[in-house]
Amino acid sequence: MSSEPRIRALTRLTEGQEIPFGGDRVACVSAELAAAFCEGDRLIVVQATGALLHIPASIDALVAGAVNDAVEAFTRLPSISDDQISDFFDRFAGALADDRRFAPIAEANEDDIAAAAAKGRSTTRLVLDDRMRADMVRGLQGWRDSSSRRGGVVRHVEHPDWVVEARRAPLGVVGFVFEGRPNVFADACGVVRTGNAVVFRIGSDALATARAIVAHALDPALRDAGLPIGTVRLVDSATHAAGHALFADDRLALAVARGSGAAVAELGAVASQCGTPVSLHGTGGAWMVAGRAAASDVLHRAVRHSLDRKVCNTLNVVVLLREHADALVPVVLAALDEAASARGTTGRLHVVEGSEPYVPAQRFARTVTVARAAGPRNEPWASSLDESGLATEWEWEGSPEITLVVVESVTDAITLCNRYSPRFVASLVSEDPAEVDRFDAEVDAPFVGNGFTRWVDGQYALDAPELGLSNWQFGRMLGRGAILSGDSVHTVRYRATIADHDVHR
Repeated sequence: MSSEPRIRALTRLTEGQEIPFGGDRVACVSAELAAAFCEGDRLIVVQATGALLHIPASIDALVAGAVNDAVEAFTRLPSISDDQISDFFDRFAGALADDRRFAPIAEANEDDIAAAAAKGRSTTRLVLDDRMRADMVRGLQGWRDSSSRRGGVVRHVEHPDWVVEARRAPLGVVGFVFEGRPNVFADACGVVRTGNAVVFRIGSDALATARAIVAHALDPALRDAGLPIGTVRLVDSATHAAGHALFADDRLALAVARGSGAAVAELGAVASQCGTPVSLHGTGGAWMVAGRAAASDVLHRAVRHSLDRKVCNTLNVVVLLREHADALVPVVLAALDEAASARGTTGRLHVVEGSEPYVPAQRFARTVTVARAAGPRNEPWASSLDESGLATEWEWEGSPEITLVVVESVTDAITLCNRYSPRFVASLVSEDPAEVDRFDAEVDAPFVGNGFTRWVDGQYALDAPELGLSNWQFGRMLGRGAILSGDSVHTVRYRATIADHDVHR
């Protein structure tokens, strides 16, 4: 009997059908999945979890078409000059800066905001206001003016009668799935600067805005600059299946995901099991520790300036030392209250069990109105949670929200941070440089500072629009910083120039 495996197409699923995964486990097909699955559809089994992901044939074809366009564009980009790529960024920026051309984009964004609000979903990151628009224009102009180019020499080695150069080269087609933040759509086009193509899938909340950006700014810029239209492609689908189908396409050179932690982890698993390198930007939340040499006024400003809005680098956990807790808890609470007052709301406090005595009792006794994505809610001004709650990232909408814990030493604070945080942003407020240096050496995080946490941003810190920020929750990146930017998406090729052709081994 032949030992060759017998392979046939999956045409249907039945309720309760067992699907092997992970080598020694099975997942069972639900009634809903069995009813929805049709011949021509795809089933992806996430080997890490056993999740069964259904991709309808129509979505699979839509995504495959977008990737086809990007692959074709990538093969044509070597014949496109760097000046043409600069012209693309200039035209894209100009279209967004032009009030007449931006008007339909603003209208689409207003529709997206209204639809999200009606569903009780957060709109904090969805609003394409004047500040976000200006940041998008600046970012695109930054890529226009960037010195990053294809073929840039990163190493030069001279031998007698011959030379070897290591040069930057394009990576390929980048797949990008991200949440409803319109500015990311422009930022991620930075991969084109180094000769890559990109395929996007944006969250349903911002899909109308993305369509308008494509129609009124992006596609005209590509066309007028002479770049292949497939250089930047939007997968025009609001379904999660579109993201799964994109990350399951093994023609991607890199898969980048931004959004909520669970969704990002699942997308990363889909891409990884296809052999595609991934860059995940999901769980966030910054930690701040007040050291033994912390100045109260510096701590106040650091907390206040880390709570202006909720994004991944927003302050999430504050750790105080017991010896200074009586003096510094009021400082932290005052900064929280100021941040909330600036937003016209009331702050929300969570206190780790055992640290409650340092917080005024009226905070626990009083009920306040908290601004949530689904609308105002009456909640305790402060409440207790156990130590494991330090791992919770507070996804607040209008009311700044933090966790407070009191510990014996900075060493204890570092232990908690390394155990419960996403290993992302850590700050030690201290006037003692040696204490800051010890903290930097021992805390397991890619972003370490001595003050406010919101500095962690590609454009703000490095003057380079970012594709995303990585944490160290699942390990450290190999040979790459935790800020993923367009000019860091490249590979290296080697070019030899032989001056004496009698050279031999």
